[in-house]
Amino acid sequence: MNPRIVFFGNSKYSVIDAEALHARFTLTAAVTLPDYIDKKNTKVVQSPVKLFANTHTIPVLEVQKITAEIIEKIKAYQPDFLIVADYGLILPATLLSSPVYASLNVHHSLLPKYRGPAPAPAAILNGDEVAGVSIIVMSKQVDAGDVLKQVTYRLKQDETTDSLLTKLNTLGAQAVIDVIQQYLSGTASPEKQDESQASHTTYMKRSDGLISLTDSPILNWRKIRAYGEWPGTYFIAKRNGSEIRVKIREANFADGILSILRVIPENKKEMSYEDFMRGMSSQKK
Repeated sequence: MNPRIVFFGNSKYSVIDAEALHARFTLTAAVTLPDYIDKKNTKVVQSPVKLFANTHTIPVLEVQKITAEIIEKIKAYQPDFLIVADYGLILPATLLSSPVYASLNVHHSLLPKYRGPAPAPAAILNGDEVAGVSIIVMSKQVDAGDVLKQVTYRLKQDETTDSLLTKLNTLGAQAVIDVIQQYLSGTASPEKQDESQASHTTYMKRSDGLISLTDSPILNWRKIRAYGEWPGTYFIAKRNGSEIRVKIREANFADGILSILRVIPENKKEMSYEDFMRGMSSQKK
């Protein structure tokens, strides 16, 4: 049987799951966010999932808000499964109950740990040695559904949110394929989460990227790795009596020492940290 799968996702990480699912089963449709205008260069930006779907002639629904009309359009595909991977919008109960088999979510943590929108950065910020991915049945309460499969992953010492999400989606793609096959063979075995062990993450803010160079080097190193993709990390430097924001582009950590290698000072081009500090010293004279 080739199940009818409607896929929900927006990011480049979502595409990892979409590619694997489409190669194994063929996606029936893809749901993603609408195009938007990039404020910097006024170009139209399409979601990576839309670009993938168009390349493979998969029907696309561009959705800003899940309305009753959108729900009916999705139901018209008569899905066997809804698969969600890094989508962002909450699916209403009337939609979650629509597929023949199940609505499944690829979540980037070993649930019930790190429910919510930012589990991968949380694992790095907290210095976790092990992370993982969970395939769950979607429920009304976000990330609280029954667990069908979990895969663990040992973090590398220089793991970033980008590298971690890439790995977890690769693992998650195979895991969700395994779960779909379990449903089709009648062997799926969901297990309830232990609510007493639940922890939660929140949406990241731009201000989260602010670091103080006098803070713990290891904590700053974790922030740089966790927030490098977004919002980026930065520190505040004082120049000529005013404060400037300095974005960290590259850093290294060894033997307990954090070394900032490249930065972008406010309204300046990228430069080495040494050149930046040299310039700061000359202005103080």
